[in-house]
Amino acid sequence: MSETMFGLAFWVTVPFWAAMIFLPRWSWTQRVIGSPLIMLPTLVVYLVLAVPVLPELWAVVSTPELAEFRGFAGGADGAALLWAQVIAWDLFIGRWIYFDGLRRGVPPWVMAPVLLLTVLLSPIAVLIWFGFRAVRPARPGHDRREYESAVGA
Repeated sequence: MSETMFGLAFWVTVPFWAAMIFLPRWSWTQRVIGSPLIMLPTLVVYLVLAVPVLPELWAVVSTPELAEFRGFAGGADGAALLWAQVIAWDLFIGRWIYFDGLRRGVPPWVMAPVLLLTVLLSPIAVLIWFGFRAVRPARPGHDRREYESAVGA
């Protein structure tokens, strides 16, 4: 089961990533990505993996020690569980970068590589995005209607 859930954790996010990267200005993309519920499929995978190992998971996260964490993550259940958590977090970060890019009027050809890097190495992508934000402030009113309608503001 762990191997199946491991793969599923990623594949349930692919449509959202594809929409943000390849169809960033499409109204349906903005509407769908505007909902934080896009993370729900991955979080369901996480819960399916977490419930059977909840006592071990709790022990590892409540009193973290490297050896115990390594032992937990080294097993198939622990690795799949942590993968689902990472994938959900990456999507959360990618969603934020996507909407921040819209607000700043960032062209899709700039956003696509940043979002792709977010899928692969989100901590590095976030650092790059913070640097980008420092040199490109938000543009008042730019894409504001689309952004606000997408996020329900």
